Amino acid sequence: MTLRSRTRSARVGVLLVAAVAIATGLAFAVGAADTVAGDQTLVVTDENGTELLTAPVDGETEIVIEYTHSVEKTLVRDVYVPSGGALVMTRMEFSSFGAGLPSRADVTVVDGRYVYHPPSGEYPTLHLKTGAVADHDLLIGDDRYDIAAMSDNGAVELTVERRLAPRL
Repeated sequence: MTLRSRTRSARVGVLLVAAVAIATGLAFAVGAADTVAGDQTLVVTDENGTELLTAPVDGETEIVIEYTHSVEKTLVRDVYVPSGGALVMTRMEFSSFGAGLPSRADVTVVDGRYVYHPPSGEYPTLHLKTGAVADHDLLIGDDRYDIAAMSDNGAVELTVERRLAPRL
């Protein structure tokens, strides 16, 4: 069999499989159901795309990026919740007004800290450059992860994906 006839045979085979799947609706419907039925999972990857962490989340799970402000040396907490395959920032908590913090925003004071509720914003992918000074931690519900150490103080991305739960 020549290369040309093998390529033609492969294309015909792919077309036949696709035609049968479309006609029965089975293959595509099952794949779509698995995606929709999958559990929401927070996925943290490093700058090379390597998964550093995955954790199940739901619409009530607070996902917090906690770090030390590089100039003010005070604690900053950025709080998100998963929604519709994205991360939605619900608030920022900080102790002083420093570079990059919302100094002209309408804030409330709770337990001696400023709390800012930003306008609604969704992040399908949240890009974060961690660092030794900021020493970024990630809190998912009650669990704490040192993502600065996990990424060797590199860049990370946070996404929310639908994944099937592992079968035991």
